[in-house]
Amino acid sequence: MALAPLRALVVACSAALVLASCSTGDDTTVAGKADSSNELTIAVAYDQPGLGVRRLDGAYRGFDVDVARYVAKELGVEESGITFTEATPSEREKLLTSGAADLVVSSYSITDKRKEVIDFVGPYFVAGQDLLVRLTDERITGPESLNSGNLKLCSVANTTSAQYVKDQFAQSVQLVEYPNFSDCVTALLAEQVDAMTTDDVILAGYAAQNPELLRVVNRPFSKEEYGIGMRKGDPTSRAKVTAAVRKMIDTGEWRKSLEANVGASGYAIPDPPELAS
Repeated sequence: MALAPLRALVVACSAALVLASCSTGDDTTVAGKADSSNELTIAVAYDQPGLGVRRLDGAYRGFDVDVARYVAKELGVEESGITFTEATPSEREKLLTSGAADLVVSSYSITDKRKEVIDFVGPYFVAGQDLLVRLTDERITGPESLNSGNLKLCSVANTTSAQYVKDQFAQSVQLVEYPNFSDCVTALLAEQVDAMTTDDVILAGYAAQNPELLRVVNRPFSKEEYGIGMRKGDPTSRAKVTAAVRKMIDTGEWRKSLEANVGASGYAIPDPPELAS
């Protein structure tokens, strides 16, 4: 072989080795998959105005969606490489443990029970639990008032909200559970239930969509810390996702997204929380 072609071959091989060494090559980790394939599957809500919505034109909008996009980009994945899938509350842990999703960014409250199954990065947002009622219904002024009159309280299966109300404030309230938040809103509008409970930022989004029919009681009674769900046993990826969220907060993109997505509802945007290491 001539000297010049030989040198070219050596250079090409060296470049290939450098590229290989830069990639983790481990598709079992989030960072490895992002690095090797430039693709990620991220589960978000489809029916939470202001946080996560899949519009009729197929576009995804909301604060959680923006967080998902920002984290993915920091991991090296452009929006064209993101596959969004629906994160219904009852399926979130399963999406991660089965490998159907790499990350879950969907108003996912950090709890000790959930941390037995998955890992979290966060909190990246702190909400307060509240109640959504019909605009003209004056009976419900807070969670304690749900004790009277055989009232029905709606929430979504596998969330922490409704049982907390029953355990702490209103033992006699009748709980009604549906798969999705939008189902609760439909039941509330149809007068099949008397109130809906979940995080105040979610309720604000629904009230903004139906200001002539619904209102938030505006008496928060819990603290819900949102985390990004990940599979257990992936500390390197967890550190990288944490760094991405911290950067989103520090650069002002965090607040900018909240103002764009929920500011119009009148929801008071809080200060960013302190991220756990």
